[in-house]
Amino acid sequence: MPLSSKKSAPPLLVIIAFATVYIVWGSTYFFIRLAEQGGMPPFFLGAFRFTIAGLLMMGWCLIKGEKIFVKRDIMNAAVTGILLLFVANGIVIWAEQTLPSAMVAILVSSAPIWFVLLDQPNWGVNFKNKATIVGLVIGFAGVIILFSEQIEKIFAGGGASKLPWMLLLLLGTISWAGGSLFSKHRPTSGSSTVSTAWQMLSAGLVYIPVSFIHNEYAGFNFHSIQTSGWLSVLYLIIFGSIAAYSAYVWLLQVRPATQVSTYAYVNPVIAVILGVVFAMEHISFTQLAGLFIILGSVLLINLAKYRKEKLQLRAAE
Repeated sequence: MPLSSKKSAPPLLVIIAFATVYIVWGSTYFFIRLAEQGGMPPFFLGAFRFTIAGLLMMGWCLIKGEKIFVKRDIMNAAVTGILLLFVANGIVIWAEQTLPSAMVAILVSSAPIWFVLLDQPNWGVNFKNKATIVGLVIGFAGVIILFSEQIEKIFAGGGASKLPWMLLLLLGTISWAGGSLFSKHRPTSGSSTVSTAWQMLSAGLVYIPVSFIHNEYAGFNFHSIQTSGWLSVLYLIIFGSIAAYSAYVWLLQVRPATQVSTYAYVNPVIAVILGVVFAMEHISFTQLAGLFIILGSVLLINLAKYRKEKLQLRAAE
């Protein structure tokens, strides 16, 4: 990730790109839930969404005449795509059969914490900063608060617990951070668009056998999928998998990374609003408290990075 803006960009385009990342990525949790309620089996949804999005992006790369068959780039993109789009996103899709989309988004909001913990090459810098350490401690306190209700429910014998799904989502956030760092430390020799296309295609292909293993195709009929399901999938392909990610990559080229990373504050809030208002999901005070504590910890961590970037920029002047 660049430390600073590499090139200028029209302010209006920057605003539109930020709005796309903020709103679209925050809304994908709601539309995943809507697609599943419309009759889309979870792993079939992942296979269909990412395969179609990957093919569309690869077609665009071919039209532009980009070099797409570089073995090393394909292998790195495949690892990244499987960790991010299959493991992390697949867990989100699977969990939303049981958990409210708003709760899923709240749990995923802890991802920036794992970025710091898994970024081993930068441990020497990150763990020398008091703000980063305090942010991590506060962040884990927020995660514990999120899990507290379900832990209490287990000890009280109050019926089925959502704890296994919550733990699975925690694993998904770790996979997202790990895949992102893997991609960061193994830059592609081609364009980011080609890499993204291979990531989506790799993930989409892995979803297919998993969907068969879960017997999702038994008795499956395309005609049984409701219009709301198809429209949600179309939204996820065009806006979630292509537009928002492209806007994110472009913003990293024209704006400081700390500014771009502010999506981590906004996405879960958008998801909670959509889930509560349109899906009538219930979010407890404890869950909201955990969300705001985690977001506060991310703010502390990013403040430390922002100060470091300013010092580096001054030193370079």
